[in-house]
Amino acid sequence: MELVDLGAGRRLVPYEEAWALQREIHGEVADGSRPDTVLLLEHESVYTAGKRTAPWDRPVDGTPVVDVDRGGRITWHGPGQLVAYPLVRLREPVDVVAYVRALESAVMTVCSRLGLATARVEGRSGVWVLGDESRADGTPPRRDRKVAAIGVRVARGVTMHGVALNCDPDLGAFGRIVPCGIDDADVTSLAAELGRDVTVTEALPMLGEELVAAVGPLARVEEIIG
Repeated sequence: MELVDLGAGRRLVPYEEAWALQREIHGEVADGSRPDTVLLLEHESVYTAGKRTAPWDRPVDGTPVVDVDRGGRITWHGPGQLVAYPLVRLREPVDVVAYVRALESAVMTVCSRLGLATARVEGRSGVWVLGDESRADGTPPRRDRKVAAIGVRVARGVTMHGVALNCDPDLGAFGRIVPCGIDDADVTSLAAELGRDVTVTEALPMLGEELVAAVGPLARVEEIIG
């Protein structure tokens, strides 16, 4: 599996540029002319809407949104968020749920390595920091908080889209939308939870390593046609 760093921490990639590159590599992986590939990058600020996005999820101020063909609803990408797009040919029979769980496991391991305990939430994709039922200092309990969003598509047996891990973004960007269509939970970041700077540069090698470990067993092994 090939890891391709598109300059995360050094360059912000326009969404349309990365989307075009995804489609190109997806075709090559599907045709057997390229090995499974994971793109690692940091986007320019953009809202993207999956196929299940409702009108009321969108920005109230009319901010432009890019409609995409992944699952899920609306989310934000931008500076301080590490994005991974695995383009992987899955073993048959294709099990999309198992693939999503593998992505979650990879991110949860990265968070653990950085010192943050995370969990899955029943019925919701992504990686979460669980809320508090009560707090010793008397402050109001916190709700569940999503630290990483996941949205995928599988076409011709090959995955597209992927994972967005909030390292140290401006979380205010999520306040203009209903992130992932969920209005009874919040969005957080590694930096906010750990109380220190956590850059995309720090998280990138860990995420690449853990994605290879988690997704690799689900990949279909084939000879590359050259």
